[in-house]
Amino acid sequence: VQLQASGGGLVQAGGSLGLSCAASGIIFSTNNMGWYRQAPGKQRELVARINSGGSTNYADSVKGRFTISRGNAKNTVYLQMNSLKPEDTAVYYCAAHGVASVLWGQGTLVTVSS
Repeated sequence: VQLQASGGGLVQAGGSLGLSCAASGIIFSTNNMGWYRQAPGKQRELVARINSGGSTNYADSVKGRFTISRGNAKNTVYLQMNSLKPEDTAVYYCAAHGVASVLWGQGTLVTVSS
């Protein structure tokens, strides 16, 4: 049972990055999925969430710039990040919200240079 995130890296402000998170060992289609991030010295915060039916919600700070989506056939959740800002720099984590627990991925670092 695991979530494997990928796609982080270094990008200039205004650029774009796409993150992927592949799930294994869970019934992916029934899980609500989320992307979170944690910047140095700060608490982990919700970035975007998508439920099993495809409804989404976003943190105010990323609305209009980030898009979360899911591909149930590939057991994968995606986060497309556009118009990136230096304040988006953080370790990004995906999460699968089960009925009684949360499964976390290992995190992928996104660095946005000014």
